[in-house]
Amino acid sequence: MTQQWITIIPDQPFAGYLSLPPTGTGPGLVLLQEIWGVNEHIRAVADSYAQAGFVVFAPDVFWRLTPRLDLNYDDAGTQKAFECYQTLDADQAVSDVVTAIDFLKTRPEVNGKIGIIGYCLGGQLAYRSAAASADISAAVCYYGGGIANYLDVAPQLKQAIMFHHGAHDEHIPANDVAKIKATFAHHTHAQFFDYPAGHGFNCWGRSGMYHQPSAALAQGRSLAFLAEQLCI
Repeated sequence: MTQQWITIIPDQPFAGYLSLPPTGTGPGLVLLQEIWGVNEHIRAVADSYAQAGFVVFAPDVFWRLTPRLDLNYDDAGTQKAFECYQTLDADQAVSDVVTAIDFLKTRPEVNGKIGIIGYCLGGQLAYRSAAASADISAAVCYYGGGIANYLDVAPQLKQAIMFHHGAHDEHIPANDVAKIKATFAHHTHAQFFDYPAGHGFNCWGRSGMYHQPSAALAQGRSLAFLAEQLCI
């Protein structure tokens, strides 16, 4: 596989991590970070989806605050991550993600449809960006914090969408998950999966949160979903 950082906007520090599949081409997938930036874990996740045949692009959501933020999950890294999260203009971030989608669809390596997947903050941004971009054919949202606050954009989501939540999530109340499910009850292409885990269960770097059985099951479902929606 080939991996590299690529600038999205000339003469601007807005960049992203591009990971190409072994064949060099495939359907596109925008992958959105947690609050720790496009760090080692997110790059590894991007590589895993590239290994499965997708052209994966992970844009630097925090580029307007601290370009190429790459934080560990220790106390110092977590403090910096939350400072960036609290400072982030989420509406601007959605606009930036749409710019990243537009960038990915111009790449010669992309030979099919484009999907989007996000984790934590990235889960919310994936949901909102899918509503904002007609170029997204499928979306996957892992424990997207704050999605319940943006249910007004749900009618704009015409594409297939998958939600993953931990049943013991300490950051996303069960009532919020229930609201999301109720909003999408009549969406014929919305899927929901709950896991016996807490928040951040997909991230092997977050001690006490990672839950391997849930992570493996969710990734398998996500891969099957993205293959069906983007490749068939």
